[in-house]
Amino acid sequence: MNTQPFQDFLSRIRANCEQIILGKTETIDQLAIALLAGGHVLLEDLPGTGKTMLLRAFAASIGMDFKRIQFTPDLLPSDLTGIYFYNQRSAEFEFRPGPLFAGVVLADEINRATPRSQSALLEVMEEHQISIDGVTHRMPEPYLVMATQNPIESYGTFPLPEAQMDRFLMQLSMGYMQREDEIRVMSRQDTRDLIAALAPVTEPAEILRLKQESRNVTVSPEITSYIMDLAEYTRKSTLLSAGISTRGTIALYRTAQIRAAVSGRDYVIPEDVQAEARVVLPHRINIIRRSHADSRNFIDQMLESVAVPLEDL
Repeated sequence: MNTQPFQDFLSRIRANCEQIILGKTETIDQLAIALLAGGHVLLEDLPGTGKTMLLRAFAASIGMDFKRIQFTPDLLPSDLTGIYFYNQRSAEFEFRPGPLFAGVVLADEINRATPRSQSALLEVMEEHQISIDGVTHRMPEPYLVMATQNPIESYGTFPLPEAQMDRFLMQLSMGYMQREDEIRVMSRQDTRDLIAALAPVTEPAEILRLKQESRNVTVSPEITSYIMDLAEYTRKSTLLSAGISTRGTIALYRTAQIRAAVSGRDYVIPEDVQAEARVVLPHRINIIRRSHADSRNFIDQMLESVAVPLEDL
């Protein structure tokens, strides 16, 4: 298997996005991995750290139709999916598609909408389709939902239900920039002008081809068993109300394959699994004993506790 196309793809995406967001190479790489895995991304961080700008830059880099939705408490499901309206001229009902009908959808501050509106995303995230009045509408391929939420602004927000959290392939966090990078950002031209000038560096056909080819990355039985050991660790833990779902193990398997490919290997090693576990698993677990710091610390402890397969890969 030739992994050079994967490396070239990641290099182009990274270079384009880093014209906008400085010093966040790993976050950009994970967005590219999520795209090739066919999953969706939840970006959670403090206000003003560049979440929306990063997602805009990423959408511009992959050259797909892009829609941004500002989630608010008065947002209705039909505002997302679209509606059938009566056209008096033709005397027929016509469908007016909502903003979910795009290749890349940015759900900004998703936790500010009510659970009813949040649930409108469930079908489209899982099935890449929307059913309205008994009619099923397919989304374009590839299809990517990227959502943001601010963890410190809890007033007037509605926490995402576990069923919806589990549908996000990974949860990412950016954090503050390094001092030198932030000084450069302060003194450069307006970020919106930079994004408007970004040109696509790939196309949907290439993304779909790489997505299919990534399934040829070899995953040994020992690595597959290691992924199951991690899942069973969470399912047996008394610190958690529930362990990792089967959807979670599949997500870890797929992202490890793609991480190996973009790293120039046609086989997965334990380090691929460990790197992806830190972004694929934390949002899928719910800690019931608050003496334990948080889900990310739990994942780190799990990776230290579960035996790593030692073989000649």
